[in-house]
Amino acid sequence: MEANFEIARRGPGEPIPDRDARRVQGMRRLTRDRLNHCGLSSMCDSAALIVSELVTNAIQHSGGTQIALRMQLQDDLLYLAVESGAAGKPAVREADNDAEHGRGLQLVDYVVVALDGIWGASEDGATVWCLLPAAGDDQ
Repeated sequence: MEANFEIARRGPGEPIPDRDARRVQGMRRLTRDRLNHCGLSSMCDSAALIVSELVTNAIQHSGGTQIALRMQLQDDLLYLAVESGAAGKPAVREADNDAEHGRGLQLVDYVVVALDGIWGASEDGATVWCLLPAAGDDQ
């Protein structure tokens, strides 16, 4: 499955338009719907959190106008990827204790590792992906 959408071009420091911010909710919903359809409802919360953080990062930091969410189930692995066209690899940062932002990739790392998965970025940084063991509802 692939979902593509456009976001508004923004300059540095410009706020994210509401329409673009709502895309995150839509991609979470799409992720949940797809996993439920595939009999993977036990993975919905974790996968939706990962997708939410990756799509949010793409909207906030890519500087581009095109974003794609890819989700594929192959054998016993769930592949999730967000492509944004961003230049440069994303980096996990340490956020201050009172910071309201800056923990997205920390959350992704924590959830993926807890599920015995792996995650990373393409060489050019345009795509951030993860592979998770697919835990079906009967497991």
